Amino acid sequence: MQRKIRFGMVGGGEGAFIGAVHRAAARLDNQLELVCGTFSSVAERGQRTAESLGLRAERSYSDFATMFAAEAALPADERMEFVAIVTPNYLHFPVAMAALERGFHVLSDKPATISLDECRRLRERVDASGRLYGLTHPYTSYPLVIEAKERIAAAQLGTIRKVIVEYTQGWLADPIERAGNAQAAWRLDPAKAGPSCCIGDIGVHAFNLVEFVSGIKVTELSAELNRIVPGRLLDDDGTVLLRFDNGAHGVLVASQVCIGEENGLTLRVYGDTAGIEWHQQEPNSLWLKHRSRPAELIRNGAAHLSAAARYHSRLPAGHPEGYLDAFANLYRNFAAQVRGAAAGTQARGGFAYVPGIVDALRGMAFIETAVAASASAQKWHPFPQVG
Repeated sequence: MQRKIRFGMVGGGEGAFIGAVHRAAARLDNQLELVCGTFSSVAERGQRTAESLGLRAERSYSDFATMFAAEAALPADERMEFVAIVTPNYLHFPVAMAALERGFHVLSDKPATISLDECRRLRERVDASGRLYGLTHPYTSYPLVIEAKERIAAAQLGTIRKVIVEYTQGWLADPIERAGNAQAAWRLDPAKAGPSCCIGDIGVHAFNLVEFVSGIKVTELSAELNRIVPGRLLDDDGTVLLRFDNGAHGVLVASQVCIGEENGLTLRVYGDTAGIEWHQQEPNSLWLKHRSRPAELIRNGAAHLSAAARYHSRLPAGHPEGYLDAFANLYRNFAAQVRGAAAGTQARGGFAYVPGIVDALRGMAFIETAVAASASAQKWHPFPQVG
C-alpha cells in the first residue's frame, strides 16, 4: 500500500485565503497528510487553526524555527517530509532557507522571495541541500494548459510570432486596505509584499504561464506600472511589452483595478500556421485557430488529448474541472517527486511537473526588471541571465 507523504505548513491560519486552498488541494488525492504547522504569529490563532484541523497540540508550533528543529528530531517515519509556505511574501525566503537547512523539501507560494538577490541565494541553498523546491503556479497544472503546451511543442502552431496574456481583477479598485482588509493591506505594503503588488501578485503568474506554454523565453521587456488608486505605495496596474529569444513579441497586461473583473487570466499564442486561446474562467475549453478553416474547440476529458493532459485530467468529458483540481494536480505531482526522491527514482512518466527554482528565479527577475523598467526613461531592458 502506498504511504502518504507527510507535510507541515507555515502560515494559512484564520482569515487567510490561500492556506485553506492548499489544504483542500492536498487532501483531494488522499496521498498527503498534514501533520504539523505554525499557522499564525498570534499563538492563540495558530492553536485554534491546528485544533480545527485535528492536529495534536504538540505538533502545533509557535514559530517556524521551533517547528523545523522539533520535526527534525522526530523519528524519520513520523516527521514531516516537506513544508508548504503560505505566508506573505517577505517570509518565503527565511522559511525556505531554514527548512532546507534542516533537510526538508519546500513547496512555496510565489514569488519565492522579495528580491532577485535573495532568490539567487535560495538557489544556492537548494542546490547544496539536494532537497526539492517547488513553486505554486497552479495554472500550469490545468489539463488544457498542458495540452496547449504539448501542441506548441509539436509545432502545431508553427513558429511562435505573438503572445498576448492578460490577468485582470477588480478587487483592489477601491482602497479596501484602509478599511481593514488584511489580504489587501499586506499586498500593498512594500515591507511585506516586496517591490510590487500587482505585477508581483498576478503579473508573475501570467509571465510564468507564457513561458511554460510557449516554450520560448523573454529576453527584453519594457514596462509601465501604475498606482491607479491614490495614496498607494505599490502598483495596482501594469502593462509589459515582451521580446522573446526566437524573435517573437508579446504583451502582458495585469491589473487589479478593473471593476467587474473576477480572475480574468487569458492566454493567446499565435504562430505562423495557427493560434491557441485559453481562459482560466472557462478552463475546460481550448481554442485552436486555423488559417483557412473554422476554429477547433478542444474540450477537457477527451480521449484524443495528449498523454500529459490526460494524466492531469480528473473527470470524464462534460464534468467541469477548475482551480482546486489544478492545485491538487500540483500537490499530487510534488508528492510524486518527494516519493521518487526517497526511493531514488523519477516520478511517474515524467508528467509530475512542478515549477521549480529556475521558475522562481525567472519570476523574481521579471518582477524586478518590470519595476526598474517602469521607473526608467530607457525603453527596453535586458532580462537578467538567470535559469
